Amino acid sequence: MKNILLIATGGTIASAEDGNGLSPALTGEQLAQAVPQIAGMCQLDIVQPMNIDSTNMRPQDWMRIRDVIMDGYDTHDGFVVLHGTDTMSYTAAALSYLIQNSDKPIVLTGSQQPMGHPFTDAKLNLYQSLLYAIDDNSRDVSIVFGGKAIAGTRGRKQRTMSSNAFISVNYPSLAYIRTDRIIRSGAAVAAQAIAEVARRTSGTVDARAPLTYNKIDDRVCVLKLTPGMTPRVFELLAQDYDAIILETFGMGGIPEYGADAGLTYQQAIFDWVDSGRTIVMTTQVPEEGLDLGVYEVGRAYAEHPGILKGDDMTTEALVAKTMWALGQSRDPQTVRDLFYRPVNFDRVVLD
Repeated sequence: MKNILLIATGGTIASAEDGNGLSPALTGEQLAQAVPQIAGMCQLDIVQPMNIDSTNMRPQDWMRIRDVIMDGYDTHDGFVVLHGTDTMSYTAAALSYLIQNSDKPIVLTGSQQPMGHPFTDAKLNLYQSLLYAIDDNSRDVSIVFGGKAIAGTRGRKQRTMSSNAFISVNYPSLAYIRTDRIIRSGAAVAAQAIAEVARRTSGTVDARAPLTYNKIDDRVCVLKLTPGMTPRVFELLAQDYDAIILETFGMGGIPEYGADAGLTYQQAIFDWVDSGRTIVMTTQVPEEGLDLGVYEVGRAYAEHPGILKGDDMTTEALVAKTMWALGQSRDPQTVRDLFYRPVNFDRVVLD
């Protein structure tokens, strides 16, 4: 029987009404007891590093979850993190970069309705997350929610109320879970097999040991372009941030106006990166990704040093990966190399 560590962090799944709205109240032990179907599935150990609404989840909390996993890594076969849905995608992405190439599954789940709600989705999500965590073919970081397993770098909360809250963006779901049956995606199985061969032939001392990191730079923000926004916004952000994830229009469109006010977007962006800061270009459009080379309004940025291209990655993954890369080095070339290194299906390598 496998040994699984259940890590309770709060969220809707643990919430109860206290007269002022829902707030986390139930412990991990209480949540496990509410799903008697999980008894006998595995040896279950439970820890509670925090009990918060995931709206309050910060990068320092990602590190606390990371530390709990690594403290129990040698004594457990897998991990299930109970987490609020609102920032689950950010945490899943962050853990993907902080704990890479894990031979043991790290599963995040939660619910749209509290465990005590008469029509809750919490019970099935918890049951199926444990089912996925004890399966011999599961590994790395994933989100299990609404009958799907999604790579930790590809998840996004798409719906605020429905039980199928999460989607896998620009990549197939790793698996579908039908009650107690796991049906794995053919594309995901093939990609995992390729990654497994590469991992085991990498020449490392222990190919089964995860590659772990304990530093991030949380001075990263997301800037979404809107029509008429002034390029001066970059000057306002410079004091507090080392990197910007810039959500451009369409395939990578950036306005050309601003000369009449003394600063164009191109000048503002080039000044930002030339000062040693980082910009990651992405798109506001949810699917199919970025291509700076298509339109004239984006082509000028395609090869400028210091500008990184997010391709078809999610904004959540870009935030986490940029924080991770900058936490390891401030050398632009090293940051670039780390950023473009594929991790947990965040980039599809075709050659």
